[in-house]
Amino acid sequence: MKKLLASALFLMAGMGMAASVVSANELITQNLKKIDARIQVKSISDAPVEGMHEVELKSGEVLYADDKGEYFLIGKLYQFTDKDGFVNLTEKKQNIYRKEQLDQVSDEEMVVYVPKGEIKATVNIFTDVDCPYCRKLHAEIPTLNEMGIQVNYLAFPRQGGGTATYRDMVSIWCANGADGRREAMDIAKTGGTLAAKTCEDPVLEQLALGQLVGVTGTPAIVFEDGKLVPGYVPAAQLAQMLNIK
Repeated sequence: MKKLLASALFLMAGMGMAASVVSANELITQNLKKIDARIQVKSISDAPVEGMHEVELKSGEVLYADDKGEYFLIGKLYQFTDKDGFVNLTEKKQNIYRKEQLDQVSDEEMVVYVPKGEIKATVNIFTDVDCPYCRKLHAEIPTLNEMGIQVNYLAFPRQGGGTATYRDMVSIWCANGADGRREAMDIAKTGGTLAAKTCEDPVLEQLALGQLVGVTGTPAIVFEDGKLVPGYVPAAQLAQMLNIK
C-alpha cells in the first residue's frame, strides 16, 4: 500500500477541488479515491501541524494532507520538546491501531506461556518456528515467565503458505488444547519432528494480521500498548523495556 500511495500521489499535481464546494475531509477522501478506489479512509482529524490534517487509513497507515486535498505527506511526523526530545507522533498513532487489532485475538487462538505467579506484563510475539533468532528467544521463555512476563505467540511463517514451516505451524495450532500447542511449539523450536495435523487453523490469518500491523520479519514483539519491537531482544533487556525489575 505504501508503494501504491507513493507512486499514485506523485500524479496529484494540479488535482484539487474548490474548498468552498465541499469540506476538507471530503476533498481529501475524494482525491484519495481518485488515486485508487481501494484506498479506504478510517478517520481524518487535525494534525499537530497547523493547516494540515492527519489521515488514518483502514490499512493502519497514517499520512498528512492540506485543506484542499492537494498536498500529501507520507512518512513519520516527529515533535521536539525539551522534555522528551524527538517523539514519533506517527508511530504513537500506529501503536493504537496495533493494539486495537491484537485485542481482537483471543488466547485460544495463540500459543500462550503463562507465568506461575503474578503476571506483570504481556508480550505478543509474531514467530516463525524455523527462524534462528525466534528459537533463541524461545529458549528464554522460562526466564521471561519467571520475571512475570506472559508470552503470547502468533503465527508468522515468513515464506507463506505451502511450505514445510507453514505445515509445522499448522500442526502446532492444531495440537490438542493449550498444553498440546505449547508442547508442539517446544518440539518445533528445538528442531524436533512434529506429527502432522490439520484443522480449521488461524495461521494464514495471523500472518496477514502481522503484515497489516507492520511486521516484516521475525521475531516481532508487540507490547500491550501496541509498540512494535522488531527482532530478538534478550530477556533482561526486554524486562527493562517493560519496566520490570
